[in-house]
Amino acid sequence: MDQRQALIAFGALSQETRLHIIRMLVVAGPDGMAAGAIAERAEVSPSNVSFHLKELERSGLIAQQRESRSIIYTANYEALGGLVRFLMEDCCSGHPEICAPAAELATCCTPKTQEKLQ
Repeated sequence: MDQRQALIAFGALSQETRLHIIRMLVVAGPDGMAAGAIAERAEVSPSNVSFHLKELERSGLIAQQRESRSIIYTANYEALGGLVRFLMEDCCSGHPEICAPAAELATCCTPKTQEKLQ
């Protein structure tokens, strides 16, 4: 992830509802959630959640896919891990062992790794 991508992602996450949505989608896992369920759990109107989902998708932090008449949103674990790795890139002035636990988490949370953990 480069600095420009990180700025876009952090911009998307800097809003309370969007941060809440991304955390819900991370918990939901690879099955994701329908837009209506997200709106209900976030306690916002469907038009409001649509705006926030569009911003998160534009940032690359979530993806969508159509299933029948619903649109299912999922967290983009690779992008989220990339964001954490971006923060940890120059970790601790040459002492990466200090940041190792966080760096490991950033790489462990990809869909493939999650499947292995289940």
